[in-house]
Amino acid sequence: MNDTLKKLEKDKDISEDEQRKAQDDVQKITDDYVKKCDASCAVIMDGNGRWAQARSLSRSEGHRAGTEAARNIVTRCRELGIEHLTLYTFSKENWARPKDEISTLFDLLTVFLKKELSSLREQDIRLKILGELSEFPFGSMTLNLALNYSGRDELVRACKKMIAEGVSEKDINEESLSKYLYTAGQPDPDLIIRTSGEQRLSNYLLYQAAYSELYFTDVYWPDFTPDELDKALADYAGRQRRFGKTGEQV
Repeated sequence: MNDTLKKLEKDKDISEDEQRKAQDDVQKITDDYVKKCDASCAVIMDGNGRWAQARSLSRSEGHRAGTEAARNIVTRCRELGIEHLTLYTFSKENWARPKDEISTLFDLLTVFLKKELSSLREQDIRLKILGELSEFPFGSMTLNLALNYSGRDELVRACKKMIAEGVSEKDINEESLSKYLYTAGQPDPDLIIRTSGEQRLSNYLLYQAAYSELYFTDVYWPDFTPDELDKALADYAGRQRRFGKTGEQV
């Protein structure tokens, strides 16, 4: 949307007052999103390989472009005041992919972490790993990277830990179970975005997504710009979340 405004300004199709009003409208939409939710968003970053194939590039180039898209989305979410962002980075099922592709993915992750940790600190962003890896502690926005992650496995792991700690049957409920998930202490995602045209969760945040709003776009992940994120947030802002109630009760 911001790119469109810049083009209109260049072409002199709208006045400065009209441009400021349009920018205010865009900001109001994104502000409405943040106000409507607990500021939690999750993204299934899909389509790197198909993006590369459409350009006669290697899948590795697609993943590199996807890394740049992730960096831009993290920055935009920080600007909007979104407090929790979860990026589905690598699932347990992804181990079935070609070994050279897996190697590239982890090489990119290593480079990303080395290059971006200082930037995350500067933006007061705390980084957490969801999956069978360790945590990286930071500040006021939380960026979750779902690595070697499986929603079903997360639930099995949580149940095993509760049994091992001797949690009694009468003490098992939604609240106590959530404390044993990777996302313990964080709100459930209000909005889950999936790119590339696929319309499923793919074993992602199965417990946490119970009442999440879903947004699907045909845009491949490397082309998912901050403007595309704004479109998703604008769509979300126009929805009514009832949580089992009637529209009149909300």
